[in-house]
Amino acid sequence: MNTIKYITTIFILAVTLLGHSQDAVHNYGNMQVHESAMVGFHMDVINDGTFDENLGLVGFYNEEKTLSISGAFSPVFYDTEVSIEDGLYLDIPVEIKNNFNFINGNLYTPKDRSSAYLKFSENSFFVGEGNRTKVDGYVSAENKENFTFPVGDEDRIRSLSISTTESQNTFKCAYFFENPNSPLSMDNNFNTSTLDLNVSGVSDKEFWRLEGYAPVNATLSWDDYSNIGGLGEYISDLTVVGWSKKQLKWMNLGNTALEGSFSSGSITSATFIPNEYEIITIGGAIDMNETLTTIELGNYFLTPNGDGKNDFLVIDGIAESPNNLLQIFNRYGVLVYYKENYNDEFEGLSNRDMVVKGNIGLPSGVYFYIIVLKDLKIRHQGYLYLSQTVKN
Repeated sequence: MNTIKYITTIFILAVTLLGHSQDAVHNYGNMQVHESAMVGFHMDVINDGTFDENLGLVGFYNEEKTLSISGAFSPVFYDTEVSIEDGLYLDIPVEIKNNFNFINGNLYTPKDRSSAYLKFSENSFFVGEGNRTKVDGYVSAENKENFTFPVGDEDRIRSLSISTTESQNTFKCAYFFENPNSPLSMDNNFNTSTLDLNVSGVSDKEFWRLEGYAPVNATLSWDDYSNIGGLGEYISDLTVVGWSKKQLKWMNLGNTALEGSFSSGSITSATFIPNEYEIITIGGAIDMNETLTTIELGNYFLTPNGDGKNDFLVIDGIAESPNNLLQIFNRYGVLVYYKENYNDEFEGLSNRDMVVKGNIGLPSGVYFYIIVLKDLKIRHQGYLYLSQTVKN
């Protein structure tokens, strides 16, 4: 095994004896791996200095015990590989600039906090992921429009993929094979009986935590351990659900793509903003697409200028179904308005804090709405034409 071939001489390197007779490389100064160098660590690394201008290969190897990376400052590696049978533990963030190679063993980060993670910067990638070669904890991705997080739990990889149109972004993700009603890794409970109007059930076997401000479509998967058979009669009944920080209930995040069987498959959500939800998982959706027999719904034109004409979105049938839900989306699929028990009060203002600040009106344009009239068992989608004109 190659160890240090060439390292800049401007550093202070100490080998410190820690508890349990475990050695560690302790950097107090300025350490750098040059482009043609390969460095192999066979012991813990404590980084209390500068270790972020690297271009060569940094490897972590040990077949007898676990290793860890800790310290006051986060190291930044260019090419990295890990072959540690019992795993590598990250107590601080570690950034990858180019290639990360899973050879043997998992990476672990604390699951009760997302401040320690394996970070993939804009041009980096990974290879070798699998059931025994993944991150059991948090992974971060920066400025990536498409990315698959190589996360999982113990001997199962449970990847989550995202797609976004925002080129400037940062996301973090971890997987939990835990019951949302009483998760071991979190202080909060997420009652799977507290449901939005069009959610029929929520998985009590597993969930993911996804953090990020940019709107995304998320693709989740399931396997035999997910036990999704109780969420619907057919896999077409499945949907992605998220625990809303604002509503404190499980919300339907949509189903835009679906494949597989009850034993294994994947599902893709509609567009949503991750930071509006504590956790996400797979759930069942209530099919409310019945024939409209008592009312007719269509498209609406809204000009909220105070002239008394088309100032508010007045939806037919609201009086017949006070138990309802209105959702309005912009042309990018981002939810801009959400209201339970809607009563004709929308006047072109978003009530989603992460979309529009304060009472600033939404821009003129075409929006689409989904109205669920639960009392009538009707779910309908239509278009809304919003014109922010000024009253003469």
